[in-house]
Amino acid sequence: MRVSVKHSGKVYNDVELDATKPGSAFKQTVHELTGVPTDRMKVMIRGGMLKDDTDWNVVGIKEVGPNPSTLMLQFTAQWSITSHQKQVFTVIGTAEELPPPPPQPPVFLEDMDDSQLATTLDFPAGLKNLGNTCYLNATIQALRSVPELQAVLQSYNRTPTPNMPTQDVNATLTSSLRALYQGMAKSLEPFAPIAFLQVLRQANPQFAERGQVGFAQQDADECWSQILTSLQSAGLGGDRDWTSHYMAGEMETTLKCDDAPNEPTITTRERVLKLQCNISASTNYMHTGITDSWDQKITKYSPELGHEATYSQRSRLSRLPSVLTVQMVRFYWRRDINKRKVKFPFNLDVLSEGMVTDDLERKLASVNKRQKEIEQERKERRKARGKLKGPPNTDGKPAVLGTVQTLVSEAAPANAPFGINFDTGPAAETHLAPLGGMDESTEESLHTRETNELLSLVDPSLQGDIGANVTGMYELSAIITHKGASADGGHYIAWVKRQQTSTENSISGESDWYKFDDDKVSVVTQEKITSLDGGGEDSTAYILLYRYAPGITRLA
Repeated sequence: MRVSVKHSGKVYNDVELDATKPGSAFKQTVHELTGVPTDRMKVMIRGGMLKDDTDWNVVGIKEVGPNPSTLMLQFTAQWSITSHQKQVFTVIGTAEELPPPPPQPPVFLEDMDDSQLATTLDFPAGLKNLGNTCYLNATIQALRSVPELQAVLQSYNRTPTPNMPTQDVNATLTSSLRALYQGMAKSLEPFAPIAFLQVLRQANPQFAERGQVGFAQQDADECWSQILTSLQSAGLGGDRDWTSHYMAGEMETTLKCDDAPNEPTITTRERVLKLQCNISASTNYMHTGITDSWDQKITKYSPELGHEATYSQRSRLSRLPSVLTVQMVRFYWRRDINKRKVKFPFNLDVLSEGMVTDDLERKLASVNKRQKEIEQERKERRKARGKLKGPPNTDGKPAVLGTVQTLVSEAAPANAPFGINFDTGPAAETHLAPLGGMDESTEESLHTRETNELLSLVDPSLQGDIGANVTGMYELSAIITHKGASADGGHYIAWVKRQQTSTENSISGESDWYKFDDDKVSVVTQEKITSLDGGGEDSTAYILLYRYAPGITRLA
């Protein structure tokens, strides 16, 4: 009989279907017409599938009639052949070759080992408690949240020398910390930090003290400080001392005699690895607990007057590190201070809190102001994406009604610092960036432009300060909490913000946190973190880790 075959809009008329030959013969005919390989054809008929040796007479196909036979012919996509009164066979699909197989065959989760699962699922491992070692586990997890530390540890290759015993044990501790983090990255199961604990106790014997039963509980702040000291003594970072560049700020203290205005002002500077929030009965906020002791009146001998006199002492930060550590000094004999609620910010602007010197404030003012404006613009973009949905765009995605004003750098001078092209003059034009169809790639492009603009505002005197925060903006990235009456008792837990790109943060506006309670790891919301400010019997913030806000790339 004669039939018609329709494929991709083209009709092939008077195609012969010989009902005396098997189905394979008709498949070959369709292949010659359309180019579709016969091994990718499936002809679905009523009651089953047409096979190569099927007899068409069995199928019961008719040339005419009110109840035509219907067949389904399947290829790569959807294929159909419908036999009706005029015997027109419609073919839908493509005759192109199948795409090549992936370079690596897919691996299912149930077939992965622990290392592959840890990488794929991106879920961190907990640490086993080896006997009152929660202070160590919490410290290790909090330090692990610093990506710059992970990077410099990978490149650490110093070989301990026998004639330098002190440096030898510090180098061993640094290598052991690197090995510990490498092992944790490949495991989903709780990891036992046995080797690192042994080296830590060798380098710092106080952590080997014993209590009535086993090893004694220790202070997480002391553990934190000793580990950073060992990393510095081990030469981590080589000539570019990593601890001093990335973890240490500089405190400038001026001493001015109130009774002798002509006496020269005494200025001293010291390196600080952490800021202390001294909690009193009137402390309600972290920044006030930090700065209350920075302005004092003291009495000392005046060489100008020849007797005791009153001096005004003023302390401020003259350098900001990439990572700012704050310790809540809670452990006094007074219970009301131990349990006092002290609120801490998720975003810390040290300029607005008056925590820097006048000179540093002047250098940071422009870039600090612009970064806050950019953060507000990103907030508006999030709000627009979530609430102002309009009709679909041409790509089918919902549009957003409205625009957002962003500064976009257009020019790219050849001598731009940092190896990044950006405009430093009036060539930077103001554009209205439409919010319709704003996806992750669009947001990433805006972030790049915003970062370039911020870099152009960095004070020249700060451009060579490796590891410094050049905006004065920080975001909370990790917390070590304590539950108990004293630092060398109770229980420590680490809370670490889940690592996200600045684009992810900008799109969602929210971040989850990991809770590391020794070997138990869980995910909590930011709302839970706000409850760690004290005031009850639950875990209370003890050490807070602030990292430079992601609006601008740090100076590497």
